[in-house]
Amino acid sequence: MPHVEDALPATAVDFTGRDEELGSLLTALAPIGAGHAQVPVTAVAGLGGVGKTALAVRAARTARERGWFPGGALFVDCHGYDETPAGPEQLLEALLRALGVAAAHVPGTLDERAGLYRSVLAERARSSGRVLIVVDNASHPGQVRPLLPGHTVHRVLVTSRDTMPQLGAHLLHLDILRPEVAPDLLHSALRTAVPADRRVLDDPRATGRLCELCGRLPLALQIAAALLISDPGKPVAELVSELADSATLLDHLDDGERGVRAAFDLSYRRLGPEPARLFRLLALAPGSETSDEAITVLCGAGALPRRELNVLIRAHLVAPGSVRGCWTLHDLVRAYALDQVSRQETLRQEAAQARARLLARYQRRAEAADWYLQARAGRPPTAGFRGREDALSWLERERTGLISAALWAADPAHARAGLGLALCLHGYLSWQRYFDDAVSVFRCAAETADALHDGLSAGKALNCLGLALRNNRRIEEAVVAHAQACEIHGERGDRLGEGKSWDMLGLSLTEARMFDDAIAAHERARELVHACGERQAEASTLNNLGRVLFKLGRFDESVVTLTRAREMFRSVGDRFREATATNNLGRAFRKTGLLEEALAAHTTARAVFEELGNRERVATAWNDFGAALSALDRSDEAVEAHLLAVREYQNLGDRHRQAVAGNDLGITLWRAGRREEARDEHLRALRLFRELADPHGEGDTLVHLATVEGTEQLGEAGNR
Repeated sequence: MPHVEDALPATAVDFTGRDEELGSLLTALAPIGAGHAQVPVTAVAGLGGVGKTALAVRAARTARERGWFPGGALFVDCHGYDETPAGPEQLLEALLRALGVAAAHVPGTLDERAGLYRSVLAERARSSGRVLIVVDNASHPGQVRPLLPGHTVHRVLVTSRDTMPQLGAHLLHLDILRPEVAPDLLHSALRTAVPADRRVLDDPRATGRLCELCGRLPLALQIAAALLISDPGKPVAELVSELADSATLLDHLDDGERGVRAAFDLSYRRLGPEPARLFRLLALAPGSETSDEAITVLCGAGALPRRELNVLIRAHLVAPGSVRGCWTLHDLVRAYALDQVSRQETLRQEAAQARARLLARYQRRAEAADWYLQARAGRPPTAGFRGREDALSWLERERTGLISAALWAADPAHARAGLGLALCLHGYLSWQRYFDDAVSVFRCAAETADALHDGLSAGKALNCLGLALRNNRRIEEAVVAHAQACEIHGERGDRLGEGKSWDMLGLSLTEARMFDDAIAAHERARELVHACGERQAEASTLNNLGRVLFKLGRFDESVVTLTRAREMFRSVGDRFREATATNNLGRAFRKTGLLEEALAAHTTARAVFEELGNRERVATAWNDFGAALSALDRSDEAVEAHLLAVREYQNLGDRHRQAVAGNDLGITLWRAGRREEARDEHLRALRLFRELADPHGEGDTLVHLATVEGTEQLGEAGNR
């Protein structure tokens, strides 16, 4: 397991004036052996810019240096006061990645991520010891609760502008700097830049006045220091005079944050027209970080405005993001810039145009990337990407921005463009199994389409929503979404759209174990799409109908139906869905005694899935291959195939399919006489089904367990 010692941000070089507060935090974090009372969560609360993060990082690093957290320290920023705060799903993903979980192994749902997170931390407690988790900039208890470790040895340190008593935390209220220590921050910042700089020491009176004008707020003091650093010849008194002339500052010194606004005003006025424009446009960007590409598009430029960006960096208005080529604004800085935009009609129009440009760019690129994910015959490849990996890499890099921009559809000014982008993301979000994000995006898209009276898009969005809900095991909600899509397309007279909706409704009805209704839905779907001459859609209805027939034990009919589906997919050049139908056909072959044909079908399907990079389908093909091997009494090979499937589902975070494959593994082990191992596998599957609240899966598993237990009892009776 990788170490996480370096997961904390660097300690601020000008950190000063917080000895008392630092001591209080360290007392709260000290281990039980040191004689201190233990509270699992410690929270630092105070207004924006007061230095909560700097204090928390210094305390965390000091605690690490003292050996209190041998398991390491983690850091995650909730961006709680951005327009789009990070959700617990995103935060858990970041923490899991920091703990060494590969991106491909991060589960898709909130509950799955939380479960894996607690499991990894429990293992780290056993192997390495206590871990400190720093949760920065939280705005609501709901952001923090899923991040609390289940193991009692670990500690959580939260920073927030809000007091959150619901967390039951040891609370430290962080106030502005005391008058006697605020000048130290200015002096430290200037001396860091130029060791010989004595301006603060040479004019203590002006320095004291500057500290008061800045409200003794660390962020404001840092910006004031940056102004002095950028103009080495400026005396402190001159800066004081400039700030004192600001009516805004004088009007708002009473709460500190408005003093920050005054400091920003001065910094903003010093910017040239182009850096100032970039500053405003950066604040419009979706997500917590903005890529070079997004900046370029927002500015309407042909290349990244590097010079202007460097001006903003030097002024401490923009900071590097978590990866190279991405940039971030502090939440107060962003709020200030957005306020500037709101004050002038011309700037509001400029902002609307910038967002429209970014939405259009995102939609074009997302459409181009989607081609490589779908790879359908008859569609020429689109420009802009070198291949599938390049397309996926772009989607992953821009993921936060893409999702946030798609949610702009809720804004009437960007409803149409945001809706278009959302619909372009369906393939990507499904392929990467980002089903929580998909639920948010397509729920917003469906509401937007309804507001626009766009029935076609509403139907598409509802079907995308239903798919995401089904994959999140929210089956009843998925049925409702697809039924609404059927109704919308039916009212519009859109037979193709209605047919596809009925087909997707049938899938959710199958998951709901409503097999007769599912058959009726797929047959209705086939009737509609056949009338439209859509062979690919018709093939889909046949494939899905074949699955239901299989589940009902009508195996001969299933073979016939799935064979037709496979041939129709082949005729339209859809290799992925042809492979899907082939794998389903292999299951039906097994049940009709055609075991060698079943092995061949699963092998053929798996090869295509591996080529196309769909790991979930590869795992499915391995599991079905194992079932066919088991039927041939090739037990050792069958066990290995099932194990490959179980492990891959676990890596993908697909707990439902993991449980299904676990039961199949248990059956094979039982047939091989390995009864204790079989019982263990069924017990694991039972736990998963119960966690997923799947009564059917739980019932099936209990039957398997009864079979294993009954066999053992008979064996024991025979030995007596």
